[in-house]
This record gives sequence, C-alpha cells and structure tokens, in this order.
Amino acid sequence: MGARFEEIDWQETPIGVISLRRRRDPLLGVDVYEVKLDDEYLMSSLFTVAEEELARLGLAELPGTGFDVVVGGLGLGCTARAALDDPRVRSSIVVEGLPQVVDWHRRGLLPLSGSLTGDPRNRFVRGDFFAMAASAPGFDPAAPGRRFHAILLDIDHSPRHVLDSGHADFYTPAGLRRLAAHLHPGGAFALWSDDPPDADFTATLAEVFETAQAHVVPFENPYGGGRSANTIYVSRLPAQ
Repeated sequence: MGARFEEIDWQETPIGVISLRRRRDPLLGVDVYEVKLDDEYLMSSLFTVAEEELARLGLAELPGTGFDVVVGGLGLGCTARAALDDPRVRSSIVVEGLPQVVDWHRRGLLPLSGSLTGDPRNRFVRGDFFAMAASAPGFDPAAPGRRFHAILLDIDHSPRHVLDSGHADFYTPAGLRRLAAHLHPGGAFALWSDDPPDADFTATLAEVFETAQAHVVPFENPYGGGRSANTIYVSRLPAQ
C-alpha cells in the first residue's frame, strides 16, 4: 500500500483547474481515483456502474457485429473499456476535449490506461465533442463524414446541468438531429445523466429517434449507507 493521499496531476484548463487524485479508503481497503474540476467532483472510481452500463445499454439492441463506436468523454476510461469489452465492436474513437486527460492515460496513470492504449481497436481524438457533433466532418479527422453504429456520451452532468453553457443547444431537437446525421441507419445514441429520468428530454429524443428510453441504473453507495442511481438514455434511429 502506498501513501494515503496523492495528487497525481493538477493543471489549468480553459474551463478551470482539473486534478487527478488517488487516495486510500481505509473503510473499503481500496485505492480510489478521483477527478475534480476546481472544487467540483467529476468522477470517482468507486462509482463506475452507470458509466459501464452506458456502453452496455447503448450497444445491447444493435443487431449484427462489426460496430464502429464513438465515446464522448474519456474520464477514467470506464465507458470506453466497457464498449471494447463487447466483441462485436470493431473500432472505438474516444473524443476528449482536455489534452490533460488523454495525457493521463498515455502516461499510464489510471488503472484502465494500459488496456485502452494497448487495444488496437481504440483511438483517442482530441476535440470538442459538441462542435464535432454539429459539424459535417464529424468525429474522425482521418475520415471526414464517417458514420458510426453507436455514439455514447458522458460529458455533462445532465441535459439540464451542463459544464459549459455552449453545450445546451446539443440537447435540443436541432442539436440531436445534427448528431443523428453521424449515425448509420438503425444506429444508437446513449447518454449518461446524473439526474433522475427527465420526461421532457425523453420526449425531445423521441422527436429525432424512432425509440427513446430512460433506464435507471442503481448502484451501492458505501458513504451514504444505501443506494444511489444515475440515468442512461438510449435512443435508436429507424433501420431504413
């Protein structure tokens, strides 16, 4: 066992100070990795169930194999790793806006880093997911206009609680239509949210996609002495 607490990295970014920390939890007997933006916690390795379910639920209903996937937001790497654990996934592009986060993984600072950088199906792309979603070239700088079978997004806290006000337009029918243009027919869009299911946002998804569902994903919370929950929205385009 190493030190009880370590601030692994701390850097200024355009949206605030981002830091990566590792601490030993004496109650649980595990090392906990945490990412903070200024004084706000963005993610913790203790709570990754919903991030993994984002990939599993987003891919679950797709028929066939040979899927090309976009993951919006790298973070600790849980969604990207869960997507790659599906043997039907042929390729994965992980779009991350902060070079510091990509650098953490390239330097092997996180538990999943090696499995992501060492997987030949996986590629990191530095860019603004929301700007790329709204653009004709899309998410793959090496193949402008390329379409994908699934897009999995975990960046904002929720459609109503965004990290940057510039993201808000993405969650409108017009923004979602621009995103849908980057999917193959029958393709899936899945979104992580920290808020309870939002009926209005589910209805917004239904304006653009053939199907739209909100899944509640519960998980154990050792600090609260009970259970917490996140929401995963899953929507699909018509096959034709």
